Amino acid sequence: MWRSGGLRWGDEGPRLVWEGRARASPLVYGTDVGFQVEVSGERTCVGARGHACPVRARVSGRGTQARCAECARLDRAHSVAADTIADDPRVYRVYLAWFGAGMVKVGITAEERGPARLREQGAVAFSWLGRGPLMAARRTEELLRTALGVPDRIPYADKRAVRARLPGRGERAAEVRAVHAQAVALSGWPDSLERLECEVADHGEVFGLAGLGDPSGAVSELVAGGTVAGRLVAAAGPDLHLAGDDGAVIVLDTRLMAGWGLTSAEPGAGVTVPVRAAPAEPEVEQPGLF
Repeated sequence: MWRSGGLRWGDEGPRLVWEGRARASPLVYGTDVGFQVEVSGERTCVGARGHACPVRARVSGRGTQARCAECARLDRAHSVAADTIADDPRVYRVYLAWFGAGMVKVGITAEERGPARLREQGAVAFSWLGRGPLMAARRTEELLRTALGVPDRIPYADKRAVRARLPGRGERAAEVRAVHAQAVALSGWPDSLERLECEVADHGEVFGLAGLGDPSGAVSELVAGGTVAGRLVAAAGPDLHLAGDDGAVIVLDTRLMAGWGLTSAEPGAGVTVPVRAAPAEPEVEQPGLF
């Protein structure tokens, strides 16, 4: 029995990591991926900050974090994203991430992580904006949100909805450059944050998006005894795009795997867990960019 530690991105591409296992499972486009959920099992809390949940609490199959309320609170209390840490001595970078036409967000990440954070979010294209201390990066992030209307979050469902209908590489790079130019022209940047030139990186090939068709649905939750199997055609952020024998593509958010005991499944096992229809368009539109 294996337990998922999530989907991780590196220079070599995506891979599934497993709790308590020394090795990861590389994911290669065009190959079969499949697993079965433990027949008599239930989803349990994964704990927080490397510590097991003291009560092994049962958690909902639909949540993407697989944490009980107490472990979620502890995890959030030590999170840079929650803005609860002000004295982190590391260098941070501010970035612009592009997910689709008109879908640009601003964020920060530790410089040592490089582009991994952008791949984890499913950013199709991105550029760095600046680098410096954590609080200066935070203030710059807030400046862009206020002055340009650029959000710091875009729902995963919206990213999935446009992934198969993206403009070409040149068009997405042009949009990133346009927002970057607006951002660096703003007054009010902290003196301690170094502005960086626009250099657009594109993840279209890394994610396997060429020729990707619209998904027919997305897994809404895993259930005991259920199977998920198909041919891997693309991966972006935490999402795997799996094609069945009939050619229909189902999206699996690998965060739904956390907390379950899993075993291997035959390639033709198909998808027997609950699936919801994939939205045809983003749920919200991003205002204020142009």
